[in-house]
Amino acid sequence: MNVESHELRERIERVRAASANGDDLVTLAVPPDESLGAALERIEEDRAQAEYIDADESDKAVRRALERVRRVVQGYDGTPESGLVVYAGVVDGEVVDYVFDDLPTPVPEYQYVRDNEFDPGPLDAVAESSGTYGLLVVERGGAALGLTAGDSVTVVETIDSDVMGKTKAGGQSADRFERDRERQKEEFFETVADEARRAFLGEHAAESASAETTVEGLVLGGTTVTAEDFREGDHLDHRLREALVDTFSVEYASEQGLRELAEKATDRIEDEERRETDAALDRFFEALHDGDDGDVVYGREDVETALEYDAVETLLVSGAQSIADVRELQERATEAGGDCLVVPEDFERGVQFRDGFGGAGALLRFPID
Repeated sequence: MNVESHELRERIERVRAASANGDDLVTLAVPPDESLGAALERIEEDRAQAEYIDADESDKAVRRALERVRRVVQGYDGTPESGLVVYAGVVDGEVVDYVFDDLPTPVPEYQYVRDNEFDPGPLDAVAESSGTYGLLVVERGGAALGLTAGDSVTVVETIDSDVMGKTKAGGQSADRFERDRERQKEEFFETVADEARRAFLGEHAAESASAETTVEGLVLGGTTVTAEDFREGDHLDHRLREALVDTFSVEYASEQGLRELAEKATDRIEDEERRETDAALDRFFEALHDGDDGDVVYGREDVETALEYDAVETLLVSGAQSIADVRELQERATEAGGDCLVVPEDFERGVQFRDGFGGAGALLRFPID
């Protein structure tokens, strides 16, 4: 798991853990297609009403929470691209806020709640996934592009196709009909590939050979023959081919098809999300087992030394470490051109890494004395 995903999950867990004695905690969720102005008006009304109450401590806590939400919302010129989720309230005597304005998937619906707990519902899809994956369904009759993170599916675009059906026009030779149909299919596949490049690599991907994917991976769907034809036809940009997770049989090039594709790919995506961490742990434990001490170090002190020598290729940090510690180690590793992965605690080797190796280890570029 990358550090950004780990940090996001930690913030979500803090939201879940917060509680108050009364209905003093405010949850505000605004989808990307709704105005922050309307949300701000609602906050202002409740805040003004609370000002006139002969307040006890609970009322004062509500006013402080509403004031914090108001200040956060006023800091935006418009609704962020993926929407805005704000949590604010008095927890253990202090006003806290948790602001999510760059979520990987859009906020699903408007929500404004005052309760003794925050409502983590708007973040549920994000909490279940460490990244966003591209969805592409290709059929001769059309194509659909989307994004998925956790249980959330967002339609990016649908494309109609002009590819002729299997029945040829009267008077047209079978050979000519098949040539025309094949040409139309190839042109349509190229159109789909161009749209996929824009959707999953960014607007200027065609001009930039170094552009990276904006998704963690790509899942392809369609009827078996068409999907395989598209994949084998060398239509996809090479960066998307490298990011391709798997291909699944899906019947419809529509929102329904995208949801079916996301559901079928769930287990495969979960495997993919852990693949990089598992591979790094394999190398770490194999080096220790084989006695290749010059290839790895572990424990905070030895990891710090390896970082000082710029010897770290891949830094491994347990999810049990504080966010501040993880961030500090990541910055030092990336400054020297290394990678940083967070090892979750929810599986046996993750617990072994945490307990047996101090929760910190590194694969080295070169041995250090």
